[in-house]
Amino acid sequence: MIPSDRLHQIKERLEYVEARMSQGEGDIAALGREYAELKPVVATITDYEGLVADIAEAEAMLSDPEMKELAEEELPDLRARLPEAEHAVQLALLPKDAADSRAAMLEIRPGTGGDEAGLFAGDLARMYQRYAEARGWRWEVIEEQVSDLGGVKELTVRIAGEGVFARMKFESGVHRVQRVPETESGGRIHTSAATVAVLPEAEEVDIRIDPNDIRIDTMRSSGAGGQHVNTTDSAVRITHIPSGIVVTSSEKSQHRNREIAMQVLRARLFDLERSKADEARSADRKSQVGSGDRSERIRTYNFPQGRMTDHRIGLTLYKLDQIMAGDLDEIIDALIAEHQAALLAEMTA
Repeated sequence: MIPSDRLHQIKERLEYVEARMSQGEGDIAALGREYAELKPVVATITDYEGLVADIAEAEAMLSDPEMKELAEEELPDLRARLPEAEHAVQLALLPKDAADSRAAMLEIRPGTGGDEAGLFAGDLARMYQRYAEARGWRWEVIEEQVSDLGGVKELTVRIAGEGVFARMKFESGVHRVQRVPETESGGRIHTSAATVAVLPEAEEVDIRIDPNDIRIDTMRSSGAGGQHVNTTDSAVRITHIPSGIVVTSSEKSQHRNREIAMQVLRARLFDLERSKADEARSADRKSQVGSGDRSERIRTYNFPQGRMTDHRIGLTLYKLDQIMAGDLDEIIDALIAEHQAALLAEMTA
C-alpha cells in the first residue's frame, strides 16, 4: 500500500508551485522545472487515487440489492487494474537523477584491436548519430580525430534534446566487437573494443573552475583529423592541474576552441563529482546497470551471428543490423527498466 500522506504532500507541493508561478514570485525558471517534473507525477497519483475510490464505491454497492449485480461486474476489472496503477505510482516516486533532463557529452575512443578498434569506434559513432536523429536530438561534433583508414581515433560529441542523458547514460563502458575485419585477408574473426563515455553537460553554476587551476596551451593541429582539424596555431589544450584532466579542441577559431574545451572540462569535472557522490552513497553496493565504470565490459556485438548481448542484464538480441542502424530503444528501455527495478528493491528492502 502506498502511503496516502506522501501522495498528499506531492499534490500540495504542485499546488504551491503553481501558485508561486501565477503570482510571478521566486525563481520562475526553477519553479518551471519543478512544475514540469511534478505535473506527470501528480497525474499518475490522481489516476491511482481515482481507481482506489472507484473500487471502494463498487465494494460499498455490494450491500445494495439493486446495485449488487452491477458492482460484481465492475469489481474484477477495477481490482485487476490496481497492481499496474500502484506500480506506476511507485515508479513516479522513485528518486530522480537531476541530470536526466540535461544534454550529454558523448566520448568514443578505440580500445584494444588496432585499426579495427578505430573502425568499430566509427561504427558506434554512426550508430549513436542515427539514434539521435531518430529521436530528433541535435548532434554537434566537438572534437574528431580520424585515422587513415577512416576509423575514429577520438570523438567528442554534444547531444542535446529531450531526455538525452536519461536515455544515454547507461551506454558508458567498454563495447566489444567480434567480426572479420576489413583488413583481414584470411577470414579470421577478431575481437576488438571501443570505450564509450556519456557525461551530463555541466553549467558554470554547477562547476566553478579556478583560473589558477588550469593551464591553457595553444598548438598546431597535426595528424589525420578529418574536417575538424586544421593546420593553424588555433588548437587549444586545457590542463586541469588538480585532477590531471586534459582537454583539447581543434576547431578553426581559437576563441571557440577555448569555449569548447572549457565546456568539455566542466562536463568531466561534473561527472567526477557525481561519481564520487555515488560512491559515497553506495559504498556497500554497486548498481548492476548504473555503475558507469568506463572499464566495465558492457556489451558484445557479434557480427557473424548477427547478435548483440548486453552483459549487465543478460539481454541478447539477434537484430544486429537494426541495432547498428540506430535501433537502440529496446536495449535502452530494458536497461532503464532494470535500473528502476533495482531502485524499487532498495526502497522496499
